[in-house]
Order: sequence, then structure tokens, then C-alpha cells
Amino acid sequence: MKPAPFEYAAPKTIAEALDILGQNDLDEVKLMAGGQSLMPLLNMRLARPSLVLDLNHVEGLDGIREESSGLRVGAMTTKRVLEDSDLVRSQYPLLWESTVAIGHAPIRNRGTVGGSMVQADPASEYPAAALAFDMEFVVMSSAGERVIQAEDFFVTYLTTSIEPGEILTEIRIPRLPPGTGWGFQELARRHGDFAIVGALATVRVESGLCCDPRIVLFGAADRAIRVPAGEACLEGAPPSEASLTVMGDAVFDAVEDPLSDVHASAEYRRDLARVLSKRAMSEAMSRAS
Repeated sequence: MKPAPFEYAAPKTIAEALDILGQNDLDEVKLMAGGQSLMPLLNMRLARPSLVLDLNHVEGLDGIREESSGLRVGAMTTKRVLEDSDLVRSQYPLLWESTVAIGHAPIRNRGTVGGSMVQADPASEYPAAALAFDMEFVVMSSAGERVIQAEDFFVTYLTTSIEPGEILTEIRIPRLPPGTGWGFQELARRHGDFAIVGALATVRVESGLCCDPRIVLFGAADRAIRVPAGEACLEGAPPSEASLTVMGDAVFDAVEDPLSDVHASAEYRRDLARVLSKRAMSEAMSRAS
């Protein structure tokens, strides 16, 4: 199929983009980043906007730079840029691992970091990484700029707290504290598919005890979620198999209403959450120093 007719705008600056938004019915406008999610919807006529606002030509929305507080990533930066970055691979390995797990090379060549975040697919790697890092999202509107914390950004299925008329411009990614170990695990039906369930974990080990453990799941709920109950089981506990078992059981109990679809039942996803969170945290423990 082909898309229904629509107008097309390709602004060069963020001010121009915001001005175009202000002149149109926001319910009739779709923003286009990499187009990996939008183009299929247009082609199947599941989305029928009167205007497509292409952000690919807006100056200053791509690129990465490191500051003392961490990494700043332009919303229009492609996943390939992060994948090919020696800085990301060496200094932000959990972000790099989350990136290379996404789809296939052509998808990462075109898909953007900001697009994946705003799409907010519950089975996507990037929203989970956002929670693991406590990322911040910078959005712009005609009223100015505001910053949204990752824990407040993802609301439910394919829904974020970005308001109509706002554009995501930048993602701020703090450094993990020195000595933090990390782990990443996911299970998909095929390489490149969305995960059935995935888990990210971070932890520090001080004086032989776990400190600041963090467990994030994706594919297990209507959005990426942290699991405080599982984290609490590890705080101050030794990094042992027994501790992991207690944590895994707590994760299983905490995932109360998992997704259930043609790919996996709710109960299977609960069990995967337990298994993968244990594996991810075991990796994190082994890397912690």
C-alpha cells in the first residue's frame, strides 16, 4: 500500500520546526525521525496525518559529546553512531550493548536514539537503558525548554510524557559510578526481533557486599520497569548464588501483570524475568570492582 496524501515540511532549525507545529492542528501532525516506526504506519494507512514534519534536516539535533557529568546525545543521532563510537563502547558499555542488540544493521543505520525513546515500545532496549542510567530528556516547545527524568518519561504502551507541541532535542546520560558492574540479557525468537523479555542490571561491590543494585526489565510490562523489590534483596547482601536466587524470586513476584500475546504467555514472561534478571545481575557482579 501507499500512504494517504499528506503535506511535507523539512525545517532547518528547531525554531522553524516549533513555528510549523504552532501553525497546525497538532493532532494532524506526525514528527519523523528515522522513520522506522512511522513509515510502516503511513504505508499501511494506520496513520493518516495531514502533515509530516521531517526533523532530519534540523541543525544541532545529532551528534554525541562527553562532559564531566556524562554523555549528551542529540535526539536525531542514529544508533549506528553510538555503535561505532569508541567512547561509548569503552566508557558506556551497557549503552553500547543495548545498542547492538537492536534489530539489524540497516535499522541501526537509519533509526535514531530519540525516535526509539519517544516510540516507547515496552519491548525496546533503549527505554530500559534510560532507566538503568537515570537518563534525562530535554524537550523544547514554544514555551521553552524542560527536562524530564527517565522515571517520569515512559508512561505506558507507546506513550511518553512529552506534550503535544514539544520536540525531544537531547538525551543526557550520566556516567555510572566508578566500580559499577553491568549486565545485559534478552531473549528473542530470532536475532533482531523485539525481545520477549530482557533485563539490565548494575551493581557495585564494596567490602564484599552489594551496593546500589539496579534491575530493569523490558518486554515484561506496559513499559520498561525497575524492580525495587528485587533490588532491596541485594542491598547489603554478598554477591552470591543464594542472593541471586532470593532476588530472582522477588522479581518473579513483582512482575504481577506481564504481557501475554502470541509470542509468550504471561506466566512464561514472569519466569523469564526471574531467569534473565539473575543472569544479568550475575554478569554485573562479576564485572563490579
